[in-house]
Amino acid sequence: MTDDRQAKQDAAVDELYEEAAHWHVNTGDETIHAKRIPGKWRNLKWLSNALWLVFFLGPFLRWGDRQAVLFDIPNRQFHILGITILPQDFWMLSLLLLFFAILLAVVTALAGRVWCGFFCFQTVWTDIFTWIEEKLEGTPPKRRKLEKAPLDFTKFRIKAVKHTLWMVIGLLTGMAFVSWFVDARNLWIDLFTFNLGPTALITIALFTAGTYALAGFLREQTCFWLCPYARIQGVMVDNTTSVPTYDFHRGEPRGRVKKGQKEEERTTGDCVDCNQCLAVCPTGVDIRHGQQEGCITCALCIDACDAVMLKLDRPVGLIRYESLDKLDGKEDRPLLRRPRVWVYTAILTLAISGIAYGLSSLDAIEIKVLHSRQPLFVLQSDGSIQNKYTLKVLNKTTDDMDVSISARGPKDLVIVGAEEPVKARHGKVTPRTVFVRVPREHVLEETRPIVFRAEGRDKDGQIFVSERENVFIGPKP
Repeated sequence: MTDDRQAKQDAAVDELYEEAAHWHVNTGDETIHAKRIPGKWRNLKWLSNALWLVFFLGPFLRWGDRQAVLFDIPNRQFHILGITILPQDFWMLSLLLLFFAILLAVVTALAGRVWCGFFCFQTVWTDIFTWIEEKLEGTPPKRRKLEKAPLDFTKFRIKAVKHTLWMVIGLLTGMAFVSWFVDARNLWIDLFTFNLGPTALITIALFTAGTYALAGFLREQTCFWLCPYARIQGVMVDNTTSVPTYDFHRGEPRGRVKKGQKEEERTTGDCVDCNQCLAVCPTGVDIRHGQQEGCITCALCIDACDAVMLKLDRPVGLIRYESLDKLDGKEDRPLLRRPRVWVYTAILTLAISGIAYGLSSLDAIEIKVLHSRQPLFVLQSDGSIQNKYTLKVLNKTTDDMDVSISARGPKDLVIVGAEEPVKARHGKVTPRTVFVRVPREHVLEETRPIVFRAEGRDKDGQIFVSERENVFIGPKP
């Protein structure tokens, strides 16, 4: 090693240990000020954070003359692009929730708490809040120094700007959430014209306060004490799960770098006990102690450790994504030989198949038929047999529609009460009572199938049809 190279390494070591001297594990009695360093996993984290832009911008996408995605709870309608889902179709929502729950379990079993580290709204919002804090207050040592400093104009100004920005983000979060349930454009107009209703106001206020408190103050304590996933993820992870792991075989025994020491003279492992993995951890855990409840697998410790290894001309990967089995030299079990993978895959397949079937079978109009039970049939004066039915026409479109009713079944049947089309209101169930009469000579069985047909046409001329089978009941032959 050349003298210049040795001098650079010694300077890097001095810098690392100077930072580590002021670091200790946080136990909740003070704010964690995590250090930010660039790296592959930090860049990936920013990219995953950017996915939440859909949460803010999604409500402004339009589909025709309405919002592309709108969960219209007052009218009990969910509009998703060209699909309108009504309460009768909410069973698909259960399957969707099941799908995402099992998907979360699959991801956890394969790669740990990736959701927590890269996608969870608490993690993302906290990351944004602390980024603002760093831009205004400086590096972690400067932030800790500012916390202990007496209140003066400079401190008041910095804190006021920071908390104002936090509150603005909380307000935007509340507005974005409400925008998924009411028209986003009208919501912002109502905000600036002071016409927001009490429900919207209360919801926005709760989200503003919640975001401000959770991401600004509680931070990692939310993950420790309020999130149930941190408690149950332990049963989803096993020795085959790939998670950020400290290679203790290579890193131990730890030992600080001695100035001027040559690599061939070293008797310690690769870990130089610089505590940079702790310094960047947003929850304040030491990855070198193994997997812990507080670890959200954000992999920022990997970036920190790799940066140190590069400065010291040592191989990267002392901390890396690895399973405990592979770390111990065991052979990885193929995915197909892991029973839980088969179980998870089966449940995911069933859930997604049910959702696909439900979406493919959605009709713009739907008819239900209820046969009158008292009496089952009536003998008319002309000898014909009459049955009474109550038809319920559900219009799932966003416009009112005229729906004509017809029926087919026994020969020469006549339907009475369906001469005029049903005025089916959008998103509503419209009932209509009809009578079906069949000549006595054509009633050859006690029960015969009968099919009712509802046919409607929207304002664009598109025809929608729904059929429902029932029975026609007559006297015993």
